[in-house]
Formats: sequence, structure tokens, C-alpha cells
Amino acid sequence: MNKLPLAIPSDIFDREHFLCAVKSARQPLPLFKDSIARVTDYFHQQFQQGSDIRQLIWGRAHYIDQLLQCAWQLFDWPDSISLNAVGGYGRGELHPHSDIDLLILINEQAEQDCQQAIGEFVTLLWDMKLNIGHSVRSLQECFEQAEQDITIATSLLESRTLAGPPAMLAKAVSNTEQHSWPSHAFFRAKWREQIKRHSKHGNSEYNLEPNVKSSPGGLRDVQMIGWIAKRHFNAQAMDDLVERGFLLKPELNSLNQGLDFLWRVRYALHMVTGRAEDRLLFDHQRTLAKMFGFEDDDIRLAVEGFMQQYYRWAITLGQLNDLLIQYFDETILRASEDETIIDINPRFRVRNGHIEVTHNQVFAQTPAALMEVFLLIAQSPNIDGLRATTIRLIREYAATIDDDFRSDPQIAEYFMALLRCKEKVALQLRRMLRFGVLEMYLPEFKAIIGQMQHDLFHIYSVDAHTMEVVKNLRRFHYPKFQKRFPVAARIVQRMEQVELLYIAGLYHDIAKGRGGDHSELGVADVTRFAQRHKLSKKDTNLVAWLVQHHLLMSSVAQRKDISSPDVIRDFANVVGSQRRLDYLYALTVADINGTNPSLWNSWRASLLRQLYTETTGALRRGLENPADKHEWIEETQTSAMEKLLGLGFSEEKIHGLWSGVGEEYFLRESVEDIVWHTEAIAQSLNQNAPLILTKESGELDNEGATQIFIHTHDRPSLFALTAAALEQLNLNIMDARIYSSGDGYTLDTFYVLDADNKPIGDNPKRLAAIKQLLQEKIQNPQHYLAKISKRTPRQMRLFSIPTRTRFHNDEDLDFSVLEIITPDRPGLLARVGKIFMEHDVMLQNAKITTLGEKVEDVFFITDYQHKPITDNELAEKIQRAICKELDEQAQI
Repeated sequence: MNKLPLAIPSDIFDREHFLCAVKSARQPLPLFKDSIARVTDYFHQQFQQGSDIRQLIWGRAHYIDQLLQCAWQLFDWPDSISLNAVGGYGRGELHPHSDIDLLILINEQAEQDCQQAIGEFVTLLWDMKLNIGHSVRSLQECFEQAEQDITIATSLLESRTLAGPPAMLAKAVSNTEQHSWPSHAFFRAKWREQIKRHSKHGNSEYNLEPNVKSSPGGLRDVQMIGWIAKRHFNAQAMDDLVERGFLLKPELNSLNQGLDFLWRVRYALHMVTGRAEDRLLFDHQRTLAKMFGFEDDDIRLAVEGFMQQYYRWAITLGQLNDLLIQYFDETILRASEDETIIDINPRFRVRNGHIEVTHNQVFAQTPAALMEVFLLIAQSPNIDGLRATTIRLIREYAATIDDDFRSDPQIAEYFMALLRCKEKVALQLRRMLRFGVLEMYLPEFKAIIGQMQHDLFHIYSVDAHTMEVVKNLRRFHYPKFQKRFPVAARIVQRMEQVELLYIAGLYHDIAKGRGGDHSELGVADVTRFAQRHKLSKKDTNLVAWLVQHHLLMSSVAQRKDISSPDVIRDFANVVGSQRRLDYLYALTVADINGTNPSLWNSWRASLLRQLYTETTGALRRGLENPADKHEWIEETQTSAMEKLLGLGFSEEKIHGLWSGVGEEYFLRESVEDIVWHTEAIAQSLNQNAPLILTKESGELDNEGATQIFIHTHDRPSLFALTAAALEQLNLNIMDARIYSSGDGYTLDTFYVLDADNKPIGDNPKRLAAIKQLLQEKIQNPQHYLAKISKRTPRQMRLFSIPTRTRFHNDEDLDFSVLEIITPDRPGLLARVGKIFMEHDVMLQNAKITTLGEKVEDVFFITDYQHKPITDNELAEKIQRAICKELDEQAQI
């Protein structure tokens, strides 16, 4: 492809006129700077008017060529020195703030004489504010350094002479290619380089803030193909690779279109930031979405539409990069290696561990083979993957999948057999997605490819999240994950129809982005799938129920008081059977971990486990025999009494310690904790000083939190100052339980995790520091809202939304329930506690849930008479005060 740069009008830049002007000027620098500003403004205007991005990129490089040549001519140079463009600039491509990489080649004898001129030349370029990267080398130095550094060798591969004798550069390139980096070695080194780069960016095109240049599917992946082509084929353009059979015409078209899109994105980033910014940060995403013509609508934000387009191109380019590198490795580098070929059937064989078609018409003659190939890989532990030529055919024939293909009973049988395989199920589904088969076989899947939610909670696109969920469901079978997910692993490994779990995983978010309730909309999709794949009515009902209720268990566990028999009863009534509960629990754990693994912590694990265990008990008793609240309390008190009597306490002493403590305490707290609290209070020597205890909670490995128990004089400010102190200690409150003892004291339990979302563990020094600071704050409450030293992270500041509250009275629990949805920030709970104190509100319980950049906290509150807040005006006043306090803080 001929590189035709964008023409610059002569009134903006005329080379000959400009050269005469700078040669005659006493101070040429202002002329250079003025020219750069004028040309840059012109190019930006052309970009905004929709000019061809290639002409803009080539045009800027061509302009800089002329600018540097003019600057070069201001000095006297011998014939033994040359100025050369290398790297991206050497390719003739230059974005507004890209590095301008220069190589000055010089004869060793002349180097000493030219040092001052070289220094003055480079200083002039720096003074122009150009992003210059330069090196000065002799031919021998160039050869030696390129031999040691693949980056230098690569930059020489993309080089051209701007001024001076071209023969110097030609010799440097020739020496490097012949002696330092032959084709095989060059390819292997660049491949290792790419693997390392991809690993740095999480091996995923779906980074929340991707790097347009370096992330998988970015510009570097396209350049990688070009480097291979130039080094091995001596090709000067991608078009040459079609003639050589390395690249197919449709692949070339995709590469060109994807490159155009990424170039436009990168140009826009440089233009709006005024610097060499290649990261698509959240605030830049919003700006570029508008610039690229996307608008908010009722279904999704403009930025989500823009990022979906970005991710789809990144996936396309990443796939082509994978395919062409594998193809190059197989058909060129390994062409002479010994091969082992094993026939499977008339359609497929295995060559050196990779499956391939026996002839190029396999999919045309037997369409079902397009599904069969993935089943064969899953069924055979000896098949490592697919040959590149077969991947190409799969990609080609995937586009031919139609209703006849989807309704073929044999193909449906293959797909269900794949889901029933004991190994490599998730891997094959990911391959089907990557090769374009899954979106054609399950057409409803196409809409969610690359679809993102613009927040910090959902770190994957919907399609990538779906694949993560299925992979997590598979992981429950693996020994190394059994310790982390003991309950889920035990449940899944005893399931007789685990394929139903995978179907629910595939469809649970299938309707996202359509508007409306995606759980309800997904039911229709998964029901059609079940009917097409001949599932029984019983199994169809199960997968439909799982899709409809896939958010239920996490919502109940994190937002309701699961120590309440009424909450367990209501949840058990919705679930209805142990079979549903087992499937729902496994799907919920996989879903949470597949949304954002960093948000899964031991406390969430313990909540889900508790809800699962209590609901299992309710189902065993029978839904017609729900647990009675008073029986539950009586049973807890009796068991705690027996243990305390065994420790030497008298019944009179125990009743005295328990007098005034409300029913909620015995309803929510375990027998073990009641005994622990009672014994410690009885043994406390100083009733005026706060009693502070700590211990780990949780019955299973890696599940639970650190409990902090506080027994002290009750006061309105206690929750606020405790929350502020725990924030100062860098602890995250997961749950708070507040009880009044009726004698002027309060019994408070806080469940906390450290900054890494883990319990504190056996750390005496840390635990002593916690106790000491809490005692100081409680005994000296005057400055409980001390200045929070932690700053709100940049990403969270970008997601500032108005605080929302919901208020209702729960008649079953005798509480008022206040829900607060607001951006996360330091000191949030302390400020909420301050509002409660100012409005004579008593906190009884709090469920703290952080979802990325926002929190969805639930507070169970009463007035000072322990009654729900029935005054609507007061309820509104509390909510307004909270919104005002939190939203004003968000502006700081």
C-alpha cells in the first residue's frame, strides 16, 4: 500500500520557504515552534472533520521528516554521518505525541569532530518540544548492541534515512539480519516479548482501562505481524502477505479496519490529553465516546457503546495475531520437523498433538463437524489444540451457521455431549467463542460480545464474564480449588447433571444490555435453548429458574439479616428444594468470582455458607414447619447457659449479666460468642473502661472475618467514633451488630477485614494496636471524626453519582431499614454514624457491601425507644441529611 500523506496547504507549511526562513533567521527556534503549532492545529481540525486517519498519521511523519531535514541543514556535516528514523517513526507513522526515534550513524573517525554539532542539533529538537528519542552509534556499535537487544534489532528493521548517505543504514541493517537475528531467532525472541507484554496486561483484551498500544489486541499485536512479515518475507506492506499466502484477503481487510480504528482512538487520546497518552482511562473513554458519535440512551451509556466497539476490534486483532503467529510457527519454522499423525475418523486427524481436518472440504461436506471438532478435543486428553489451518477453516465456515445447522439434532447432541465432558469444557467454549462459532450457534450470545458496564465492579465484558463463570464452575472439580471453595466443590462433585449448571452459567447474563430485567428476559432464551436441545421439562424448569433467580442468593446474604428465622423461611420458600439450592449456591459463588475476583472475600464466603446451611436445615424440617423465633432464642440461651454453668458460673450470675439484653442478641449471636462475651464481661475488672475483645470467626478455611467485640457505656456517638477509628486502622467493616443491655451499656460486634480483604489472623502486635486505638477513641470522643488520611483513588473519583436512599419499616423484625447507595470513599460510615447521632437514631445492625466504586449498605435502625421510625417527616429528614453530607464530601 502506497503511503500517501495528507497534503498540507502551502500557507500553513511550505518546505522551501520554511528552509530559507530558518537559515536566514538569527533565532530559528521560534519559527520551528510556530510551524509545529500551526501544522498540529491543522491536522487536529482534519481529524475532527473525519479525514482519513492513515493520511493523517503518514502526513505527520512526512511533515516531521521535512522539519528535521531543515534543522539538519542548519549544521555542517561530513559525508560519514547520517540521520535515520527508526521504530514507529521509521515505519512512517506518527501520532501527535508519539516518540520520534532517531538513530545517528557516524564513522568512528568523525565522531569526535561531530560531538558538539550533534549535541546542538538534539538540543534544538528538544527545545522545539518534540518527543525525541535518539542514539548515536558507529556501525560496529550498532551491530554489537543489536546483537544483544532484540528491541534495537527491531527498530533497525523499521528504519529509513532522512539525511546523509543511505548506504550507512543499509549496511547496519544487513549486518544485523545476516549475523545477529536470523528469521527463526528473531521470531522466537519477539514471541517471548509478546507473551511477557500480554501477561503484564492480564492476558486479556478486556482491561477496564486498556492500553491502545500494548494491551492484547492493541497496536503492538498488529505490529508483531508486520515484524514477522518484514523479517522473514522481506515484505514492505501487509498486502504483500496475501500474495505469499501468509494472509488471506478477509484477514487483511480485518487487520486494516481494526488498525484504522485503533489509530483513530490513539490519535484522539493524544489530541485530548496533549501528551503521549495510550491508556484509555475512564475519563478519556467518556470524552472519546462523544467524539466518536456515541450517545446515551435508555439502554446503555455512550461510553459503553464506544468501549464495546473497542473491545470487539481488540478481540478481532488479538485473534488474528494468535492465528498468524501459530500459522507461521507451524508451516514455516517447524515445516522440516518430524511429525506424528494419528487418524481419528474420516474427517479429523491429530498431527503432533494438534487436531486438523483431513481435507479442506470437511466442513462444507459435513457441517456437523464444526461442532464435532470441539467435542473430540474435550474427549481426548492427548489433543492439545487445533492446527492453524483448521482454525482458519473454522473461522470461515462459522459464518455459514444458520437455522438448519442450529436445528440439526446431531449437532445439538454434540453440544450437549461437550457440556457433559469431564475435562476441558470451559476451554472448548472459549475456543468456540474466539473462533466465532458460539455466537452463531447461540445467536443471542452475539449482542453481549464486548459489552461492558461502565463501573469498577464488572471488570469483564459480559461474554468474558460468562466464560469466567463457566470456568469457575469447572474449577470446583479441581483439587487445588477445593480448599478455597469447599462447599461449592462438594456440591458440584456430587451433582449428577452438572451440564445444567453450565447451561445456567452460559445464559444467566445473556439478556444484559437489552433494557428491562435481564434475569426475566434470559428465561425465554434459556427455555428456547432447552427445548432445542431436548431437555426434560424438569431440567428446563431448573435452568430457567436459575437464570431468573441467579442474583437472589447473593442479595439475601449481603443485604438481609440471615440470622433471622423469618429471612431464612422466606428464602427457603422461594428456593423450594435442596436441588435448586445446590445449583443456586454453586452458580452464585462462580458468578461473584467471575464478576470481579478481587471482591470475593472470606466474609462474603461465610455469609453464603451460613445462608446455604440455614436454608438446608429449613428444607429438611419442611417448609410447612418453619423455625419459631422464640424456640430459636430459647434453644440458644439454654445451650449458652449449660456451657457457662460448666465454667463455674451460677444461674443467678448469668441471669444478672443477661438482664436487659434484648431478644435480638440471642437471635443473632452464636452460642460460642454469647459464652465468650458473658465470661469476658464478668471477668472485667474495670467497668468504666471499654472492654474490647478480638477473635477470628468462621468455621471453614478462608471463610470469616475478624470479630471486634466492644462492651462499654452507651452513647449516641459510639458507632460513628468506632467506624472512624477502624477506618484509621485501615480496616473494612463488613458487618456491625449493636445491642443495648438496658443498664446503660452496649454490646457491639464489628466484623472486619484488612486492606487486602482478609481477616487479621494471629498478629498480636496488630490486635494490640487495634484495642489501644479503640480504647483511646471511646474514652476521648471529642474528635471522633479526625481527618481521614486516605485519599479517594482516582478511579473512584471518576464515578461520582448522587447518593440514593431507600427507607421502609420491617414489621417482622421491628426495625426500620435504611439502604444507602453511594460512591465509596474514606470515612463514609463515620459520617453516616454522625447523622444517626444528630437525629437520635439507634443502629441495631448494618450490612456493608462494597461493589467496585460504590457501596450498597443496609442499616437496621430504631429510635431511642427501640421502636421503628414511623414518623415519615423524620425519615425523610434523615435521608436528606445523609445525601447532603455524603455528596458534599464527594466534592472534596
